[in-house]
Amino acid sequence: MKEKKMSLHNFCIISASAALLCFALICTAVRVFSCNTGDSFNTLAAQSIMPDGGKKYTPKKVISPAAAEKKSKKNVNEKIIINYPHPDDETSVTDADKEISGFESSTASEEEIAEYDREHEGEQQYPVLEFTSVQGDIAYAGVQVKNSASTDIDIKEELSARLGFSLADVSSPQVLIYHTHTTESFLTYDTGYYYESFYPRSKDKSKNVCAIGEEIVRQLNNDGITAIHDTTIHDDPSYTGAYYRSADTVKEYLEKYPSIKVVIDIHRDGIGTESGRSKPVCSIDGKKAAQFMIMSGYNCDDDPAFSKWEYNLRFALKLQKTAVDMYPDLARPLYFGDFVYNMDINTGSLLIEVGADSNTIEEVRYTGALLGKILSKTLKNEKGS
Repeated sequence: MKEKKMSLHNFCIISASAALLCFALICTAVRVFSCNTGDSFNTLAAQSIMPDGGKKYTPKKVISPAAAEKKSKKNVNEKIIINYPHPDDETSVTDADKEISGFESSTASEEEIAEYDREHEGEQQYPVLEFTSVQGDIAYAGVQVKNSASTDIDIKEELSARLGFSLADVSSPQVLIYHTHTTESFLTYDTGYYYESFYPRSKDKSKNVCAIGEEIVRQLNNDGITAIHDTTIHDDPSYTGAYYRSADTVKEYLEKYPSIKVVIDIHRDGIGTESGRSKPVCSIDGKKAAQFMIMSGYNCDDDPAFSKWEYNLRFALKLQKTAVDMYPDLARPLYFGDFVYNMDINTGSLLIEVGADSNTIEEVRYTGALLGKILSKTLKNEKGS
């Protein structure tokens, strides 16, 4: 009888260990191969195996005044701190290159929070989790890349190669900023939580991704690089087909202004689950900024129309390198994958995600201005090389 009890005990231990091992392997597979398994499972996998290295989760309790009075519940806001590697060969950057002014702190005042809570009285409240930076799969000189494409890349080699375009010394438009998902919007206040009625879509150009494009174009024009900002709504009333409609818009601009060499589609990310949202942030000159993520696609289908995909990647890497040099932590790892997203339009086409739906409009506007400086410096460096 004693032997049977011991055998049962050992069986339970072995079974539990095997189950945990299987769960860990599944989580690892989800993170490594970026399986399309849904936000909830991906978040669970990430929190379970602590991937990508260097993450430290620091619990931080956040609760609104209204919720505190009612004592209905508590919200927990976790801030992820990442030790982001700085480049060994950082280039010299002057104060003039970095200076950005005119942006307020995104922290809400007590009066604004109180009014925000009154407007949503009786609604369910959910936490906003902050995270800063994520290390990529491959890196060189501080440039981090998450490569999910079905090909390998040599970052060093691409950084040293020439771009697929050159800017002319004229006042004609050279850069086009547009938005496929124009109505993508953000939170208004940085409170650490949001309410169930939050719907991150708006036609108001001061509240959606157009506000980011406006800041990028302002910085480029101020720096002597003529840029156009298109604010056509492509995702409303129908979300389906937005990329086809935005491609038509871009082609009209290129036909009218053949001088345009750089075409950038500005989006925002959406990160989280039904029980909470996450936003990528960092601090630049003492102010909270939304991290941005550059996306560049690979021609996995050997489509002749996208045969020059490598030029876009080269441009993306050079932009990423400038960002790392100027504002460490502002850029998330460059995302390289098997997709097109209108990047077959020319050799200077990219998609950039600025923040996420739970970032504030002030955070993403600030990042837009910083991104404008980064883009300007990258193009000027290439022009002078």
